Amino acid sequence: MNYLEIIILALALSGDAFAVSVSAGVCSRTVKITQSLKMALLFGFFQGIMPVAGWITGALFYEYIKDYGSWIALILLFAIGLKMIFESFKHEDDKCLNYFNTHVLFVLALATSIDALAAGLSLKLLNVNIIIPALMITAITFFISFLGIFIGKKAGNALGRKAEFAGGLILIGIGIKLVI
Repeated sequence: MNYLEIIILALALSGDAFAVSVSAGVCSRTVKITQSLKMALLFGFFQGIMPVAGWITGALFYEYIKDYGSWIALILLFAIGLKMIFESFKHEDDKCLNYFNTHVLFVLALATSIDALAAGLSLKLLNVNIIIPALMITAITFFISFLGIFIGKKAGNALGRKAEFAGGLILIGIGIKLVI
């Protein structure tokens, strides 16, 4: 997997975190820089650590599934991508959460990073070293999340849904490329 593919993967995986960050910006009357950093750090951390957990899980079962690695990666990425696309069409409540509450942030960070767990498993099946992808996913998610809050203050909810939709398409495309 080359650096461009890793960047594309990181951007696709950060789509959920970006959408939540945009929603936080939309729903917050005021946004402090410390709140934005807290959200971006947690989202980046979880997005970076989950592929490592998936990769380690893949390492435990690698001998049993190595011959089917590309196909399993396709199925996982396709499923994650479809999930993201379908979720981009869901209508959210008009209620706004307190996005910057620490407990809420932990739940959101975990929820938005589940797809990264499956991506980490896929990377192990493809024999990709996890260090560089995990670091790049962390950094890109941090930046995207931080930026998303401020974009949300300016652009509103529509952009968050489009980002999630695009992220889903990208993951499906990466899965198809792996098999081809």
